[in-house]
Amino acid sequence: MPSPLKKQLAASLQNGFVLKRSVFQPCLELYPMEEWDLMMEKINKLNRFVKKNNDFIRRFTAGVKVVEIDALGRLLVPKDLVVFASISKDVVFSSAVNIVEIWDKDLYEKSICGEDLDFADLAEDVMGNINDNNNGVS
Repeated sequence: MPSPLKKQLAASLQNGFVLKRSVFQPCLELYPMEEWDLMMEKINKLNRFVKKNNDFIRRFTAGVKVVEIDALGRLLVPKDLVVFASISKDVVFSSAVNIVEIWDKDLYEKSICGEDLDFADLAEDVMGNINDNNNGVS
């Protein structure tokens, strides 16, 4: 793990992390345990007698592993998750607000290239109606 990232995660090192498959991308998601606990609070509110909820929970938690980062900043990624993310040689750690995505470098480059996606349109669709400051500036 890059040392600047390890420094940013220093407060979470003692509590550990959860590593899981991403829902939308061929990458892994590294949750600090505090973030994972918050996510589990939300998921635990779902009614397990609704089939969609039960199916979602099963798929969302598939392959979840509790992991630690050692004193040298190494993270042992279980083989099944390496296979899922098609990690071959070079790895990219990408900040995704409150979690870290772990990508195979080539797949990451393809995902951000976005030849099939107009980022300006996406930004407008996702962020265009947010104005927290009420001053017309996002």
